[in-house]
Amino acid sequence: GALHAGHASLLRRARQERPFVAMSLFVNPLQFVGAEDFEGYPRDEAADLELAEHLGVDAAWAPSVDQMYPPGGDRLVPDPGPVGAILEGVSRPGHFAGVLTAVHRLFDVCGPSTAYFGEKDAQQLFLIRQMVKELDDPVTVIGCPTAREADGLALSSRNVLLSPQEREAAGCLFLALSEAAALARGGERDAAVLRAVMAREIGATRAARLDYATVVEDATFVEVDTVGGPSRALVAARFGATRLIDNLRLPWSEPVGHAGSASGTGRAG
Repeated sequence: GALHAGHASLLRRARQERPFVAMSLFVNPLQFVGAEDFEGYPRDEAADLELAEHLGVDAAWAPSVDQMYPPGGDRLVPDPGPVGAILEGVSRPGHFAGVLTAVHRLFDVCGPSTAYFGEKDAQQLFLIRQMVKELDDPVTVIGCPTAREADGLALSSRNVLLSPQEREAAGCLFLALSEAAALARGGERDAAVLRAVMAREIGATRAARLDYATVVEDATFVEVDTVGGPSRALVAARFGATRLIDNLRLPWSEPVGHAGSASGTGRAG
């Protein structure tokens, strides 16, 4: 719901790569922490469908809750596992089980050969790929680069809820990620240093309340102490009543003289 240029980029890529493009439009109650969060989520179905038509979408499905989850019907609830309990899973318990339930239902009803998701929701994307592998769903999941505003703020349906002052402050998320990426590009491998620079940047922004700033290994989504392979920096913060997340892949190159892919040192839990 509340489609923006980020969603449009997914539809454009699908249109370029696939002969038939279908879009789902569903604000999923199972993935919201409370009724207030669900009711306050931005919606504009008419504008969303108009955008889809403009972008050449062949079919759009905007089901009701009862159509999505028929009363009395069997409902498969995929298990997000340990990765679903960290980071976003801490702030939003049950969120990923709700997301995976909806995505699996959409895959089951629509039967896509390929599905496109934004990398902004990196943890969600990891879990969808994990679910597809575990359930042997016959669909290829494509992750697409995060679409951003001029100051780097990741496009999100929730951005419309920010006041002008909060919107200006929200640019600190991408700035924090960029500083961590610059350090990694320069050879910094200590994740504690990267976490600290991100936390400091966000903490210095008066309108921001830091939730987390961390580094995970791409292959496992486990938080690491040492960056020893392809990894990603992630941040989350509140701006007033609105909570935003973002992430950035950290620059990485295999050290000279090392064969194969190295793994990061995981954090003890």
